[in-house]
Amino acid sequence: MTKRTMPKPDAHLQVYVDILGIDGAVKFLLEFGGAEMYFPANPKGNSELARGMGIEKARALCAASDRMKGRIPTGKPWLAKVMRAKGLSNAQIARKLHVIDNTV
Repeated sequence: MTKRTMPKPDAHLQVYVDILGIDGAVKFLLEFGGAEMYFPANPKGNSELARGMGIEKARALCAASDRMKGRIPTGKPWLAKVMRAKGLSNAQIARKLHVIDNTV
């Protein structure tokens, strides 16, 4: 089986990939994408961000918040490419992204 190359993230998603890695960025965008998010200077372990990503990753994201917009992007086109590179079918990708399979 040949190893698939992961797609390069769009510029507005690069900060998430830099901090979280590809799998972490996918998880983050699926969980938090599409809404505003407050990044405190010193996140605590009981925040939604820390519970979802772990306190160390939450702190790293908060430290880089000046490189992010207030609203987390959905990143669906890039997410679809990553999922395709991992071998998921159009139907599987569509279900994960909550879109119809024709748009994948």
